[in-house]
Amino acid sequence: MKADLADHDFVVEFMRQEGFDAVVNLAAQAGVRYSIDNPRAYTHSNIDGFLSVLEGARYSGVGHLIYASTSSIYGLNTRMPLSEDQPTEHPMALYAATKKANEMMAHSYSHLFGLPTTGLRFFTVYGPWGRPDMALFLFADAMLKGEPIKVFNHGNMIRDFTYVDDIVESISRLIPKPAQGNPVWDGADPDISTSSAPYQIFNIGNSAPVQLMEYIEALEEALGIEAKKNFMDMQPGDVPATHADASRLERYVQFRPQTSVREGVRRFVEWYMQSRDA
Repeated sequence: MKADLADHDFVVEFMRQEGFDAVVNLAAQAGVRYSIDNPRAYTHSNIDGFLSVLEGARYSGVGHLIYASTSSIYGLNTRMPLSEDQPTEHPMALYAATKKANEMMAHSYSHLFGLPTTGLRFFTVYGPWGRPDMALFLFADAMLKGEPIKVFNHGNMIRDFTYVDDIVESISRLIPKPAQGNPVWDGADPDISTSSAPYQIFNIGNSAPVQLMEYIEALEEALGIEAKKNFMDMQPGDVPATHADASRLERYVQFRPQTSVREGVRRFVEWYMQSRDA
């Protein structure tokens, strides 16, 4: 079944009919750069669409709502590693701002209606079945065609690349562990990653940031091709570095992402070449 999440009446009625025990919402308009020229796509999907999911969860009595946030929410923060207790009031692009809004919307529903919500701040997810506008897809396609790849910030980017299988494992472990109100939460000294309401936030990242050039080298090794590189300035909305503190996730579900970049890129290339030839 296909539908627009922003079709409020349809989404609410669908969720009422199905009576889900838990809902994992990973649907969104993603990407930093696209948001600069197409802002309404983000408010449509990420604000209006997420409100439909919240209302559907509220009226159908969902026992646990998990939703995708993003590491981009940390914006101008430069203290590494990035942890859930850091403030997130300085996003660098509308995409991040809509995800900040999602976290606040979720908290309001947790507080008003007792809806258990868990927000997941994903750090640079990559792997099979990803978006074709992601760097790994663009790089692999260009390299196989003998075309140069665009290397932004002259390669001086650091990212906490997180393999998709580790994301899936994290979500699977979180589903049966809905948020509960933090019994020691103090409004005079608030922990912004939890609440007196059934609300929680987790980073999901590999906690092993690497230089962009190392990521490219792993792809060159897996493909057996040396990339032609077009070094360029940083693009608006990009941050120079990310590094996840995933210790809170590990304490909660006894798991943290651990797939190395070289192993993850190797698995991606294996899948990519098979899907390309299919």
